[in-house]
Amino acid sequence: MSIVETQEHRDLRTAVAALGRRHGRAFDRETLWSEAGKLGYLGVNLPEEYGGGGGGLAELSIVLEELGAAGCPLLLMVVSPAICGTVIARFGTEEQKRAWLPGLADGSRTMAFGITEPDAGSNSHRITTTARKAADEDGGGWILNGRKVFVSGVDITDATLIVGRTEDARTGSLKPCLFIVPRDAQGFHRSQIDMELQAVEKQFELVLDDVRLPADALVGDEDAGLLQLFAGLNPERVMTAAFALGMGRYALDKAVDYAKTRQVWQQPIGAHQAIAHPLAQAHIEIELARLMMRKAAHLYDAGDDAGAGEAANMAKYAAGEACVRAVDQAVHTLGGNGLTREYGLASLITASRVARIAPVSREMILNYVSHQSLGLPKSY
Repeated sequence: MSIVETQEHRDLRTAVAALGRRHGRAFDRETLWSEAGKLGYLGVNLPEEYGGGGGGLAELSIVLEELGAAGCPLLLMVVSPAICGTVIARFGTEEQKRAWLPGLADGSRTMAFGITEPDAGSNSHRITTTARKAADEDGGGWILNGRKVFVSGVDITDATLIVGRTEDARTGSLKPCLFIVPRDAQGFHRSQIDMELQAVEKQFELVLDDVRLPADALVGDEDAGLLQLFAGLNPERVMTAAFALGMGRYALDKAVDYAKTRQVWQQPIGAHQAIAHPLAQAHIEIELARLMMRKAAHLYDAGDDAGAGEAANMAKYAAGEACVRAVDQAVHTLGGNGLTREYGLASLITASRVARIAPVSREMILNYVSHQSLGLPKSY
């Protein structure tokens, strides 16, 4: 992997950054989503034969990072084209690809992702949402029951890709499988979670009460659910890193501009090392995290799922830490102004924590690295 971006990638960054500047922090989500879709940015990672750009995660992460750096990140990009689009493109049937990928690519259709449960988090081995096959005399298909929490944007998406578990007929054990659940499916109930976090995309708790689905709601092979699940989770981690890096860059740019112009005792405050050095450190940490994110995207696009898993977790960890520190230092640089609505940084104090918590906590990433990379024994 070259550490220097291609000219195509640089051109993409420039174009998306210009789009982001036109919309800015006061952006309207629907308007920006529609424009980004028409320009081909939302589906840049999806196959060309289904209306996508034919690129990969490297290109999609650039789009989200640059929009975030302009103050207008689209959180649903982490879910709709990155997780759901990738899973359907890799494992979906031809009918599912034709039905969903063109719309996911141009933004006219969207999909949420439901994995987290109240008592299981994202531990796929403890997921209690179950799917059982309906009897032929009852119409066949699947019946889903269970609960999900912290599912983003269910109210504005056409369907949700739900992670459930089916019984293996040979062993009797439960195995993860993915199902497309339409937003208006009977028995599919949602309730908004009251969050302190200020975000356009709201969080929901879902209850699936005997939700009946046709046989073709199952994505891919019933026996390959775990492989398909992790094919979506690695892009989720890379895109979360892109989301965090965009936010960190936005905050840092605000702080640097302020430090250059705010004068105390006849010189800009940025001339003082107590201000300059922490900002420089934040910049270094963001750049280091960007390198790991690009490595993870490159490995994933090259088909190295194992290598991408390690790099994606590291990228998400590094970007989350860099984002939190950049936002904290930006607010501190502005002092009281950092807490005003005028400068738009105070709300990022809460938002930046998301990258440390979701979709997997930094502690679980440290567990992954200690077990998978270092070979240390597990404590659980």
